[in-house]
Amino acid sequence: MKRASGKRKIRTSQSKYNRKEERCAYLCLIPAFLGITFISYLPTIAVFVLSLFNYNGLSSPEFVGLDNYIRIFTKDVYFASAVKATLLYAFLAVIGAVIYSLVIALILNMDIFGRTIFRSIFFIPYLLPAIGVFKGWQWLYEQNYGLFNFIFRMLGIPPQRFLDSPRQVIPALVLIAVWASGNLIVIFLAGLQNVPTVYKEAAQIDGANSWQRFWNITIPCIKPIIFYNVLTALITHLQVVNPALALTNGGPAKKSMFLSYVIYMYGFEKNKLGYAAAFSVIFFVLVGIFTIVLFVTQKDSIFSDEA
Repeated sequence: MKRASGKRKIRTSQSKYNRKEERCAYLCLIPAFLGITFISYLPTIAVFVLSLFNYNGLSSPEFVGLDNYIRIFTKDVYFASAVKATLLYAFLAVIGAVIYSLVIALILNMDIFGRTIFRSIFFIPYLLPAIGVFKGWQWLYEQNYGLFNFIFRMLGIPPQRFLDSPRQVIPALVLIAVWASGNLIVIFLAGLQNVPTVYKEAAQIDGANSWQRFWNITIPCIKPIIFYNVLTALITHLQVVNPALALTNGGPAKKSMFLSYVIYMYGFEKNKLGYAAAFSVIFFVLVGIFTIVLFVTQKDSIFSDEA
């Protein structure tokens, strides 16, 4: 009886301690909950509500229901071009950034001279201010005095228009995005360093060459890293707006008229806040669809126990 009562006392004291610890944890999490609520959740809900109104920020909002959405899908002159430009840019930028980052990470993971310095050099573009990066690339792309066209003239190649060409503007902007993907390189590098060397050594003993070791050992081991980088790159590049603001203003011929830039144009240049909110909701749904599709299609390979 004494032992049983002693055990009950210990359990009671432990449960009281756990409850106190739980309350303390909730108190410490209150600032985070408030931040997420007031910075993310409430503004998102407000955008959904605002999309049902005609509002310019000065006069009283006028409820119009789904008219903003109907107008976007039926009459808006920018919608089709914005969707096409955004998807094309995101597709090329994600593929280019992931492949480039993985190749650079593989090289930097080797035992080469000055490896630490090179890691810093490839990560620096990600840290630079966006406007400085784009203005620097604007000079590189300049048609008359830019570095790229100077090299082309030396090689006997006609000067290229780059940012002024409807066919070249998206690839030119994608090249900037790929060059500035230093964050993906760091993440890939961390994943490569966690690949068990015992697997590589065993495969090498069995006679597997470098490509076989990479494809059958390295890639399966870093599948979660690849998925994470593809996901973050997809969300980032779907929300592209800085190149259009800094370099192209949506041109030429609306080829860089990205969805985020259209939202900015309607909201801050034309003061059509309700209409811009409707664009934002459509954009939110589009990003959500691509994210869900990526999760569903990669679920088996990412979250399975195989590695």
